[in-house]
Amino acid sequence: MNLTELDFEGQRALIRVDFNVPLNDAREVTDDTRIRAALPTIQHVLDAGGSVVLMSHLGRPKGRDEQFSLRHIVPTLERLLGQPVKFAADCVEDTAFDVTQSLKPGDVALLENLRFHPEEKGGDEFFAGQLAENGDVYINDAFGTAHRAHASTAVIAKFFPEDKAFGHLLAREIDALEKVLAHPDKPLTAIIGGAKVSSKLGIIEHLIGRVDRLIVGGGMAYTFVQAQGGSIGTSLVETELHSQALDILKKAEATGTELLLPHDTLAADAFAADAKTQVVPTNAIPDDWMGLDIGPETTKRFVEAVLSSKTVLWNGPMGVFEMEAFAGGTNAVAAALARATADSGAFSLIGGGDSVAAINQAGLADQVSYVSTGGGAMLEYLEGKELPGIAAIRA
Repeated sequence: MNLTELDFEGQRALIRVDFNVPLNDAREVTDDTRIRAALPTIQHVLDAGGSVVLMSHLGRPKGRDEQFSLRHIVPTLERLLGQPVKFAADCVEDTAFDVTQSLKPGDVALLENLRFHPEEKGGDEFFAGQLAENGDVYINDAFGTAHRAHASTAVIAKFFPEDKAFGHLLAREIDALEKVLAHPDKPLTAIIGGAKVSSKLGIIEHLIGRVDRLIVGGGMAYTFVQAQGGSIGTSLVETELHSQALDILKKAEATGTELLLPHDTLAADAFAADAKTQVVPTNAIPDDWMGLDIGPETTKRFVEAVLSSKTVLWNGPMGVFEMEAFAGGTNAVAAALARATADSGAFSLIGGGDSVAAINQAGLADQVSYVSTGGGAMLEYLEGKELPGIAAIRA
């Protein structure tokens, strides 16, 4: 159900949001990105004559813990909404119902941290039913938790068989991923980076045969290089995945997917910002040296691949971008994505914590097509898995 198809007049919209935001020692919000991302859905309900009940988790509390209270979010939420927010000191029973059942159109309430109750992560149906009493309509707008079969994401929807919908944020996430996986403009290039092959194996295997080009960078590239007999010094490697890496190379060749690995590498004599560096062939890194970024020839080749694409997916950095000395490859890819989007109208999707951090660090987040808010959820979607939080709305 599309959000615009629901009637919110005089209704309480129970919205699952992702307010799992960072707090400083004073329990103040230090990055309000996820809160701002939920505003369009909240405003839609208010404009349509409804009231809003927000529910979320925060951190990983072991039972009730004041440092993880969503009470700390209220000042930031009130500032962004420009109106008062009622806070319920629990998410179920009378403490919650006294707040949510007295709401008037235009009111906004925030429930206490869902994960103060172990039943949330356990997907408990009775707990989901208690949560459901806080609203007349259910909206899931938390893509970041859509891959979890929790009470507030997957189980609760059954209590709203007709009155449920995706929020604007979650709908945009699905649309963006479907533009890549289901009906991309060709050529389609996927850039997969990061430290370990093991964390991205499912994605790589799912994308081969679906993408025209697969660029593999970051620490995971050295497993592929060593599997083919290359010398990688002390670079990060997962030797136990050699056979899977070789199988991926064979599958890419058999399906016509061009798989690009780094030709040259910026190697360092230590994992340090002030280490000595040299550019060497990726398959001939000297002993006691480690690859920490892609080299200039590889950077040029990867950039050319991006610029000749009509759809680009980027998940994972090309090197240790957190250190300026080894951020060149990642920054070049980020700039190429922005350029392809602006110059040739390419659709560019960025996802995964490190990639999002890299595009933000480069100051280019507003120059690509879409930056995903869900790390683990996006990875599982790209692996072809059905996400419980999405399936529950579609059921």
